[in-house]
Amino acid sequence: MMQLFRILALFAVLALALGGCASTGDKGLSKEDEEKNASSLYIEAKQALDAGDYETAIKRLESLEARFPFGKYAQQAQLDIAYAYYRFDEPDSAIAAADRFIKLYPRHPKVDYAYYMKGVIKFNLTRSWFDRFPGQDPAKRDTDSARRAFQYFAEMVQRFPNSSYAEDAVERMAYLRNNLARSEIFAAKHYMERGAYVAALNRAKYVLERFQRTPSCADALVVTVQAYRKLALDDLAEDTLRILELNYPERDEIAVFRGKKKELSS
Repeated sequence: MMQLFRILALFAVLALALGGCASTGDKGLSKEDEEKNASSLYIEAKQALDAGDYETAIKRLESLEARFPFGKYAQQAQLDIAYAYYRFDEPDSAIAAADRFIKLYPRHPKVDYAYYMKGVIKFNLTRSWFDRFPGQDPAKRDTDSARRAFQYFAEMVQRFPNSSYAEDAVERMAYLRNNLARSEIFAAKHYMERGAYVAALNRAKYVLERFQRTPSCADALVVTVQAYRKLALDDLAEDTLRILELNYPERDEIAVFRGKKKELSS
C-alpha cells in the first residue's frame, strides 16, 4: 500500500512539472531566441497593418504581447493594437488599448500619441455616423462623442504642449467647440418653436458663457432677445439687443428687432 502511495505521489509531481513546462511557453527560450521570435511576430503584424489586414494584425500583436510582455516590442505592440482596433472599427477596444498603454508606460516617449489617439477615435465617431447621410449638419448629431473627444484632446495638449500632435489637437478642438456651440443653438431654437422660452434662454446663456468667441455667440444673442421679448422682459431684451448691435452690427435680425424690416423667413 505504501508503495502505491509513492507511485501516485511520483505521478503527481511529474504532472505538475509537465504542466509548469507547458505554461512557460517561450520562457524556456534564450534571450536571443526570444528577441528573434518577438521580432518575427512584430514584422508579420506590421505587414498586416500596412496591407490593411487589421484583423490579422490584431491577432499577431496580441500574441506578441502575451508571449513577450516584457520585451521592447511589447510596448510598441500595444500602441499598434490601439491603431489597429481603430481602423478595424472597434473604437471601444482601441481606446481601452490606449488607456492600458498610458497606465503601464506613463513616461514612455510616445505616450502623447496614446492620448492623441483617444481624441482622434472619438473625433471620428462624431463625423463617421452622419457621413452616411450627406447634407446633415455635424452639430445636429449626438454630442457625447464630441465632448469626449474635446476632453481627450484638451488633456493631451495640457500634458504635452510641445508634442508634435498638439497643433492638430488644438485645431480639432476648435472645430469641436464650434459644433458643440451650434448644437446648443439648435436646441435653443427648438425650444423657441415649442414655446419653452426659459429653456431656450438657458441654452443661449450657456453658449455665451461656455463658448465665447465662437460664431454661435451672435445666434445666442438673437435667441436671447427673442426669448426675453416672449417673456415680456423688455428691458433685458433691449440690453441684449444693444450688445448684439455693438458686436454684430451686420446681423439682419437687428433691423427686424428695431421694426425696420419684416420678420425674416426661417
